[in-house]
Amino acid sequence: MRQGIEEAARAAGRDPGELTLIVVTKFHPASLVRALAALGVRDVGENRHQEAQAKAAELAGLRTPDGDALNWHFIGQLQTKKARQAAQYARAIHSIDRERLVDALATAETASPIEAFVQVNLTDDPGRGGAAPDEIERIAERVLETPTLELRGIMAVAPLPEEEAAAGAFERLHGYADRLRALAPTATAISAGMTHDYPEAIAAGATHLRIGSAITGNRPNAG
Repeated sequence: MRQGIEEAARAAGRDPGELTLIVVTKFHPASLVRALAALGVRDVGENRHQEAQAKAAELAGLRTPDGDALNWHFIGQLQTKKARQAAQYARAIHSIDRERLVDALATAETASPIEAFVQVNLTDDPGRGGAAPDEIERIAERVLETPTLELRGIMAVAPLPEEEAAAGAFERLHGYADRLRALAPTATAISAGMTHDYPEAIAAGATHLRIGSAITGNRPNAG
């Protein structure tokens, strides 16, 4: 997987070292996360709060061979009522898509600010996760006013292939990222790209890749 990422980065004229690989372990047991950490993986992504909370508790104190602690990235839709709980384990939350969620996180007790990504919806379906493009600046401004959060950048999931090609969607995302940087110059991160579309995401400037099955294999039966 890392070889594929490096090749995609070089093809785009980018330094592979500027990319963060987040291994998504949704539905996989804590034992897999432990095995990944033993291989040097320190950035782990989870979609569901209850599962993430349990794994983080079970693996508290786990470190990579280099002595690095795990960074838990919450990448799924987060209920407002669960926000303060998620803040107890998440180093980063990639799905900030409404002001009410920001307000809930503002009351969380955190040792250090949580890395916050504003999620934008790249489709016309309001049922998909993410804020509408015209809400980006308003949500970002609220994040910037919140001491418990550190605005890192923008996040999106590409539309389904039959809706739009990933390359075109990620180019639009790059434009939204430019708007965010105009508001907050240090918010340079772009969280985009999964197993099936990471080369297109890298070509469009992604800095954080969320890769699951290409590394973990098919997910176990979710029940």
